[in-house]
Amino acid sequence: MVTPVRDAPAVTRDAFRALMGCHPSGVAVITTADAQGTPYGFTCTALCSLSLDPPQLLVSAANTGSTLPVLTARGGFTVNFLHGTGRPAAEAFAGPAADRFRTVAWRPGSVLGLPVLARDAHASAECRVARLVPAGDHTIVIGEVLHTESHTPANEAAPLLYGMRRYATWPAA
Repeated sequence: MVTPVRDAPAVTRDAFRALMGCHPSGVAVITTADAQGTPYGFTCTALCSLSLDPPQLLVSAANTGSTLPVLTARGGFTVNFLHGTGRPAAEAFAGPAADRFRTVAWRPGSVLGLPVLARDAHASAECRVARLVPAGDHTIVIGEVLHTESHTPANEAAPLLYGMRRYATWPAA
C-alpha cells in the first residue's frame, strides 16, 4: 500500500532545475517550418526513444515557445542530434528566436522537407507528430520516425552533452 505524502514542501523551479542539471544529457535542436517555409526551432535536452515498433521518440516542448504551435500545425519535425562542435547552434537555438537560422547552415530534409542542421548534427531523424500530451508548462510531442540520417562518420561524431549548466563533448574512446 502506498502512503500519501502530507505537508510536503513545494519544490521550487530553481531547486528542480538544479536537480535536473545534475543529469547530463545529449543536446538536440528540434526544427520545423510553417506552411510558407519559414523555419522554427529550439534546443532540446528533454528527449528520448520511446518505441522500436513503430519507431517513435518523444521531445518536450515549452508551451510558451514559438516552435510548438508551428510544429503542431505542420504535423512534423526534425531532431538534429548535435556533435561536439555544434555548441554554437545549441546556444543560438536556446536564445531569442529572431536570428536562429541566420547563424547556422541548414537544408531541407529528404522526406518532410523540414530543416536539417547537417553541419552541426552528427545524425538527424525526420518525424511525423503521432501524439501530443500536455504536461504542465510543456507538451510531450511523440514523433513517429520516418527517416534517419547520419551526417558524419561514427568515429568523428562525439555527441554534445549538457549538464551542470555547461556543455561538454563525449570523451574519446
